[in-house]
Amino acid sequence: MAVTFSNLHSDSGLKSLDDFLSGKTYISGDQFTKDDIKVYASILEKPTDASANAANWYNVVSSHLALSFPGNAQGVRFTVKAAPAEAAPAEAAPAKPDASTAEDDDDLDLFGDETEEEKKAAEEREAAKKPAKKKESGKSSVLLDVKPWDDETDMKKLEETVRSIELPGLLWGASKLVAVGYGIKKLQIMMTIVDDLVSVDTLIEERLTVEPANEYIQSCDIVAFNKI
Repeated sequence: MAVTFSNLHSDSGLKSLDDFLSGKTYISGDQFTKDDIKVYASILEKPTDASANAANWYNVVSSHLALSFPGNAQGVRFTVKAAPAEAAPAEAAPAKPDASTAEDDDDLDLFGDETEEEKKAAEEREAAKKPAKKKESGKSSVLLDVKPWDDETDMKKLEETVRSIELPGLLWGASKLVAVGYGIKKLQIMMTIVDDLVSVDTLIEERLTVEPANEYIQSCDIVAFNKI
């Protein structure tokens, strides 16, 4: 149901607003809305301490508006100056508006239709409040062949050396020994990597085939590389 205030520029109007705001922070509900702005705009100046509820509400609305209009306002006042008698037109004065019509003009309808521009602006503000969804980095599954120097290489030590390498985004998986020939076996091992964090080529060139790993490892080859 719409709330109506009249003559907010008068003491009686401010008194009715003050009574209405008893126990409330905003005009409608528990959030700052266009209703607060409409009522705020029809008050000529900040209510005095005699209207404590209205004064507190006025301060809250001023704080909200200050966030949207950060410039340094100098203040504006409005006055009505009567036209000189000699400048008045000769024709008969227009009929005075009916009292009920004047009262209707002074009333505030707090539930006017929201324009498309206002709806769009509200949607943009809500979207801005939501944190941007972080793009997840892709992952890959890699099958690696790790070859020893000869048949005398300790394959258990070789595998321990491989698994001892730890990097962010690198996870070693299942492994097995595969016969190559002449009594030599190679290690086949699975690993899962985060693409943005681990480069397989760098892993091979800078970690697996250099000291101290190259004491057991002769070379490494990528057997399979699949995106997950």
